[in-house]
Amino acid sequence: MSEIILIRHGETTWSAARRHTSYTDLELTPDGERQARALAAVLAGQRFATVLASPRLRALRTAQLAGLTVDHTDDDLAEWNYGRYEGRTTDDIHADQPAWNIWTDGCPGGESPDQVGARVDRLLARLTPLLERGSVGLVGHAHTLRVVGARWIGLPAAGGGKLRLDTATVSVLGHEHGRPVILRWNGG
Repeated sequence: MSEIILIRHGETTWSAARRHTSYTDLELTPDGERQARALAAVLAGQRFATVLASPRLRALRTAQLAGLTVDHTDDDLAEWNYGRYEGRTTDDIHADQPAWNIWTDGCPGGESPDQVGARVDRLLARLTPLLERGSVGLVGHAHTLRVVGARWIGLPAAGGGKLRLDTATVSVLGHEHGRPVILRWNGG
């Protein structure tokens, strides 16, 4: 049966510093480029009916270095819009808002969990028919891909908070006995 292969982009200076990065378009670090090249071996032999990527440079460059041909960019794969928290770390935000949690509170001037969940639901609705032709690759970002995993298995967007996702990792969504499941998560 066909699968959805989630590929998180390689390291950037902000991801290394744990800064929230949505619309700021950063290049990969040299380590991020190395990580992305290493994905080629992980994805070797994988055939895709289609590959979609976030329009951000870090996702597109990761796809290129991993040897993938991106068929389309998709704004619904863009990272969670962090609004006024763009570029800040969680520790920095907690200095002002000690109880803040992105998975329940969202971001002022940015997106709520429900808004990200709605984007992901649109994306999954478009992808489901494509699975009849083969596996689908999604190259994107940590928080949005975590929501993809949560929504795939029927959890609310906030369920993505239970799914850690490191840079340049591969996760696999599929089916077991006709039910959507996570087959592999946060792998190298």
